[in-house]
Amino acid sequence: MKKLVPLLIAFLGLALVIAAFVVWLEPPKDGGVFTTAGAIISFVAGLGASIKGWMDVFKKDEPANNVKQELINRSETSTPIQAQTVNIYQTVPNSQSPIPNHQLPKNSLPQQLYFFGRADELKTIASALSHESRTWGALIDGPGGIGKTALAIKAAHDAPAELFERKIFITAKVRELNADGEAKLTDFTRPTYLAMLDELGKELGADGLEKLAPDERPNELRLALAGKKALIIFDNLETLPEDERTRLFQFLSRLPEGNKAIVTSRRRTDVDARIVRLDRLARDEALQLIAELAAKYPRLARASQKEREDLYEITQGNPLFIRWIAGQLGREGSQCRTIAEACAFIEKAPKGNDPLEYIFGDLLETFTTDETKVLAALTYFSLPAKLKWIADMTSLPERAAETALEDLTDRSILTSDLSAQTYFLPPLTAKFIRARRPDAVTQTGVALTDRAHALIMQYGGYDNFQGFHTLDAEWDFVYAALPRLLSGDNDRLQTVCNQLPQFFNFTGKWDEWIWLFEQAEKYSVAAENKEIAGWRAYEAGFVYRLRNQPAEVLACAARAAQYWQESTPRNKATAVSLRGLGHKLNKDYLAAITAYREAVEIDQSISPESEDVAIDLNSLASTEHLNEDYVAAERDYREALRIDKKNNDHEGIALCTSNLALLALDREQWAEAESLAREALALAEKVGRQELIAGVCHSLAKALLKQNHNLDEALSMSRRAVKIFTRLRYPNLQSAQETLAEIERNVGA
Repeated sequence: MKKLVPLLIAFLGLALVIAAFVVWLEPPKDGGVFTTAGAIISFVAGLGASIKGWMDVFKKDEPANNVKQELINRSETSTPIQAQTVNIYQTVPNSQSPIPNHQLPKNSLPQQLYFFGRADELKTIASALSHESRTWGALIDGPGGIGKTALAIKAAHDAPAELFERKIFITAKVRELNADGEAKLTDFTRPTYLAMLDELGKELGADGLEKLAPDERPNELRLALAGKKALIIFDNLETLPEDERTRLFQFLSRLPEGNKAIVTSRRRTDVDARIVRLDRLARDEALQLIAELAAKYPRLARASQKEREDLYEITQGNPLFIRWIAGQLGREGSQCRTIAEACAFIEKAPKGNDPLEYIFGDLLETFTTDETKVLAALTYFSLPAKLKWIADMTSLPERAAETALEDLTDRSILTSDLSAQTYFLPPLTAKFIRARRPDAVTQTGVALTDRAHALIMQYGGYDNFQGFHTLDAEWDFVYAALPRLLSGDNDRLQTVCNQLPQFFNFTGKWDEWIWLFEQAEKYSVAAENKEIAGWRAYEAGFVYRLRNQPAEVLACAARAAQYWQESTPRNKATAVSLRGLGHKLNKDYLAAITAYREAVEIDQSISPESEDVAIDLNSLASTEHLNEDYVAAERDYREALRIDKKNNDHEGIALCTSNLALLALDREQWAEAESLAREALALAEKVGRQELIAGVCHSLAKALLKQNHNLDEALSMSRRAVKIFTRLRYPNLQSAQETLAEIERNVGA
């Protein structure tokens, strides 16, 4: 039907041509010049109409492929149309009512009301977007909710207008989380590779890209970008299948000069771009975010500084978790009134409003068996775990465990130091795995506990100093097992406790010592084993003595005495001795001397020259020393030393010799103090007790200083003492620092 009109025009034109020939050949006798001119005009008009008509009749329909040039032509003269994906953040025009070209916006980036921190990351991205950078842009990866999209938008807003005339935002995100729960983004997302390209074509004013065959679109879009200055954000690429992510990165690697891109994804990928690995917000950055949210949520505004810092620690600086918890404080109908209540709500969050499920739920079913095992193992560690530990707990070959851990790292499920082969699972992720995969967690926990128990039994003990080094190297593994040991068989727990005191003292792990033994004391009481409970209280008191906490020492002594009311004389003497120690720390020297003499009498009644008697005498002498009764102190030190030598007690010999050096210093017998300190240092080095080594180094440094000779050695000894005391947080640190400062002044002089 559409060919009829041109056909009629063709025949009409032909008729005019024929009529013109007739008139030209046989003109009317009265026509003259006018008739000849009319014939010529009729001929030309008829010939033109006929040619045009026949051309239209035989003209073929334009094929779809001719759209290609139209796309290129239109993209060269059009201004980009705003992407529908921006609806996540702001209102956009209806796609059924195209904006005239002169009204098309040049920036479709979402609005950003506030942004905090990430200065280093912004510098890295800015460098990647510069003309000097030979990459296509930046890839931001990191765990869910960590702020990848916000960083990309901020970096795009900051990019200079002279570099990029157009800034485009396209996301594959299909859902978002707010205070009320998850919300689908079906209308505002481009969840496939081709959908993203089609949207980019619309942004460039190249409508009709979707009419092309799928394998032709990328190159046509690349040609349309030639000569442009566009900055493109492709957001949330982890939702795309792997093959589509690969195709998008291939497209980006062929961007024409002048165009750049920023991509966000949870997956780590090796691409020709600057990689920005995003981790938690720094403390001050998170506190700024919390302060901004407090302006919106009155209950958050009432939170103290301590509560806000607790919120940072609980959320591990994850912005999504911070905003969600703040939202629970402001949500209508919420029962959460404080930050603590809102944080606790995470563990019982309902379906559809669970931040852990939002971030990790869709990943759970993608984990392989090996990945589930290594994740379950990592839930026990609060510090980075070694590959060997994970392999031991999961019974996987190290290579298989390493492959699973690397794949999880690539998906930003955990953080890793691949060069050191250590791996860390963030606490909230660990909480989710424990809740959703309890069987796997339990199975790896059994392996952890058994292995830790074996290490303690092999490398712990009273004087296994070489073994202590091995146990110290594996301590983070052992420490992860302690909660399970505490909640398990009590006899096994107490056996572990018996193996660890000297190790704790050797390595200066006083916090772990106190925590473990006070917990073990409670379990012993629950098991009605007062004998063991008394020893755990005594050992905790000994550690409090190292930390110079007299009140706690006296409290432990009182508990031990109560537990041992019906116990052996030796145990009673031990409780009395601990009481004397508390009085000595409290500088009540007469009460301390009385208690120590009572302990000596009890222990001598059992065995006159036992190690216990030597210990009591050494403690008594040190108190007499502090009370400035130097004669009595030397007498009791030397008696204790005699007994220690008879019993071949190397630790006791080192301790008594060290105390005699201190006594010589107070008597201003500098040469005697130096000689005793050198002897004590050699003994202490063999024993390996760190606080004893530091104390002897301090004494030797002072003796050399007072004699004003070998000051270089004095400086070395003093620095060693300060270093050890600092690590141990030892009460003698201040005195050692003062000695070091005095030596440095003398050496400088």
